[in-house]
Amino acid sequence: MSDTLADRLAAYASVASDLNVDAVALVPGPNFTRTVQHNFMSHERPFVLVIPAQGAAAALVPNLELGSWDLIGFDGAVFDWRDQDGYAAAFDAMMRHLSIKSLGVEGQIMRVFVHHALKAAQPDLTIIDAEREISALRMIKTDADIAAMQAAIDISERALARTFDSVKLGQTEKDIEQVLIQSVFAEGADDLAFAPIVAAGDNSARPHAKARADYKVQSGDALLIDFGVRKDGFCSDITRTVFLVHASDEARAVYDTVLRANLAGLDATRAGVTAHKIDDAATSVLEASPFRDRIRTKTGHGLGREVHEAPYIMRGNHMTLPAGTVYTNEPGLYEIGKFGVRIEDDVLVTEDGYRTLTTFTKELTVLSC
Repeated sequence: MSDTLADRLAAYASVASDLNVDAVALVPGPNFTRTVQHNFMSHERPFVLVIPAQGAAAALVPNLELGSWDLIGFDGAVFDWRDQDGYAAAFDAMMRHLSIKSLGVEGQIMRVFVHHALKAAQPDLTIIDAEREISALRMIKTDADIAAMQAAIDISERALARTFDSVKLGQTEKDIEQVLIQSVFAEGADDLAFAPIVAAGDNSARPHAKARADYKVQSGDALLIDFGVRKDGFCSDITRTVFLVHASDEARAVYDTVLRANLAGLDATRAGVTAHKIDDAATSVLEASPFRDRIRTKTGHGLGREVHEAPYIMRGNHMTLPAGTVYTNEPGLYEIGKFGVRIEDDVLVTEDGYRTLTTFTKELTVLSC
């Protein structure tokens, strides 16, 4: 299957046509990177790629980026500008060249000052939020995308094994976090995908906890580690919860409930299923348990160039998942003041079901420390 710059631009032209707008615009971020196959920074300098429904694309490019932009193979009009002169004239020239009246933009990514610059150049321009439709093109992963994600996941799992092997009673959460971060880069990660969550004891009941420097892990603690890495532009995202020295009967029961919810979400997964149905399958297990008051999160989210992207695995989201979608299956139960359990897999949707890209054991694990 062909995957050239022209092909990718044509796909966005089709989005514009389907939305009945004259063009769509991309700014540096995951969609921009996917399109031009080069990572440009988002900073104070506006950088915009406009793809019309009909006709050639145009780009507004900071002059200092022209050398890198030349590597893209872009054959549309380029309007560059220098810091000393400002960008208003470049916006004016680009909008005159394009002669469009309506534009779909990435509502979650485009910054307000870029929106204002477009409107200043053409006050009658209608701008709509086309985030969902633009980003939907990233939902179906290519074989190369999946290979990069698998590499990131494999690195994560090796780093997690090294971290669990090193845990000792009396370490702080920060101590454990430092081992995790060192292990991630030792195993070959390009970067962290997000700030890791390393939480023990009562801190594990906070879904987005920060590692503490003043808490030393104790016998009986739940230890929850949620982290991801980047490799070749793609992310992993994995969570495992273990127990230190021993696990109470309550801890075992909670863990078993979360594991059954995780498996129920997997069982519901196949191409054409809705995000609602997967979440409903997993959450129904949690709701049927004695711990239903500990539910605090949805089941998961899409994963790819961003840690959180479409589709969002939650009740009420009736978006269907095509084959090639990757999402996180991460049900959890959390009781503030006591402990929490989350189990997270990265899941590839296939025509006849699913494939879990994560392989790290989900059996209840008690570390001897």
